[in-house]
Amino acid sequence: MEDVVIIGGGVTGCSIARELSRYDMKITLVEKEEDVACGTSKGNSAIVHAGFDASPGTWKAKLNVAGNKLYPALCEELDVPFKLNGSLVVAINEEEEMALHELLDRGETNGVKGLRIIKRDELHALEPNLSPDARAALDAPTGGLVCPYELTIALAENANQNGVKFWLNAPVIGIDVQEDFSLLVKTPKGNIKTKYIINAAGLFADEVSKMAGAEEYTITPRKGEYLVFDKQFGNLAKKAIFPTPTKISKGILVCPTVDGNIFIGPNSNNIEDKNDTGVNAPGIEEIIKGGKKLVPDLPLKNVITSFAGLRAVSNTNDFIIEASKLVKGFINVGGIQSPGLTSAPAIALMVREILLEEGLTLKEKREFIPHRPKKLRFRELDNEERQKLIKQNPAYGHVICRCETVTEAEIIDAIRRPVGARSIDAVKRRTRAGMGRCQGGFCSPRVLEILTRELGVDPLEITKKGPGSNLLVGRIKEFLQDEGGDDNDK
Repeated sequence: MEDVVIIGGGVTGCSIARELSRYDMKITLVEKEEDVACGTSKGNSAIVHAGFDASPGTWKAKLNVAGNKLYPALCEELDVPFKLNGSLVVAINEEEEMALHELLDRGETNGVKGLRIIKRDELHALEPNLSPDARAALDAPTGGLVCPYELTIALAENANQNGVKFWLNAPVIGIDVQEDFSLLVKTPKGNIKTKYIINAAGLFADEVSKMAGAEEYTITPRKGEYLVFDKQFGNLAKKAIFPTPTKISKGILVCPTVDGNIFIGPNSNNIEDKNDTGVNAPGIEEIIKGGKKLVPDLPLKNVITSFAGLRAVSNTNDFIIEASKLVKGFINVGGIQSPGLTSAPAIALMVREILLEEGLTLKEKREFIPHRPKKLRFRELDNEERQKLIKQNPAYGHVICRCETVTEAEIIDAIRRPVGARSIDAVKRRTRAGMGRCQGGFCSPRVLEILTRELGVDPLEITKKGPGSNLLVGRIKEFLQDEGGDDNDK
């Protein structure tokens, strides 16, 4: 029997898994997708928020500020790029400038350090590409940037190093309370008996809670669409640049990434379908219009990709983090929308305290490993360092993704690491192969070949993103035979 089963392999679930892996207990994380970071954790703004936006006293406010403080040390331990570049909330008229003072007061109440309002001249010196209409801004120096899926993967790898088991492609189809008050988690891969369940199922947390007979609440998916620009325009913004926020959204922003791109988005539209991550023309027009209000000269001919993410909005409009009063051992961690990425490390600490209150004994491991295996990023090395690596391992001399300078050795490492890649997209999230200007047009067939070889499987089994997304549907010779062609046809 397990001590804890965590449902959900997003940044929240993996943060909890990594935190609990410090202790001597049996833990399994179950995830319905083929990899971790396949939901909200791969489709968001990637911002470590300072904490001035959330209403004082809410879990969003408390855990945002607490989580923000944990990021530098966490990312250093896990070898995850983190950029403390700060953020700006820009006002373009007098009414918005007045609203900046409200944000300043709110942020100071929440405990955010270093907030100040800057005027036009200083603002345009900091961000010369801003609209001439920009007249003032709230400057938040503790805002930062991280890659959300790389962080989630790093948390999962380190948790796995420390003994956490990961069941992927394992959707939860039932939860039963046993006669001894243990809990039985049912999946197509098998059942897991456990003392405690932590429900970190993101968009589906309300359904999992209802399945267990615990408290009922609702999660509404809120879609946000994005456009990503080529790296040559990565200097258009130095900080995360926000408009003055509305009641439901922080607004359409212009923002750099830790990898050197720049993006605009997201818009904010409540939808019904929890699986709808499609991008449409009206949405793109909306985010272009919003982006141009901040930076008028956006290089729209150099957009390399678009995507959409879904935020899990609870009916309380706050995080739901509590032990169930109806089902002993069941803990809800739901409604983790923005600033959920920032809050995740602090949420993990809160869940640990809830488990203690619920009677779980936590004994620290002497052999806990705080660092995940070092990850080499060939694109970041100078020529001398590259030559040394190639002499040690010739696979570093074989560049698979030209746009992002990703080598065969890095892809092999991504497959062999803890909770390793098993699909094209899983390799992409770990190495950036396929995230450049050609969006995988050159490297995808080569990544498929490496996956086939490393996993020892038929090429027809390789998928883009799990079951139902196979890249190849058959062999040409077999197809021609089925169509009546000659056996010698190629």
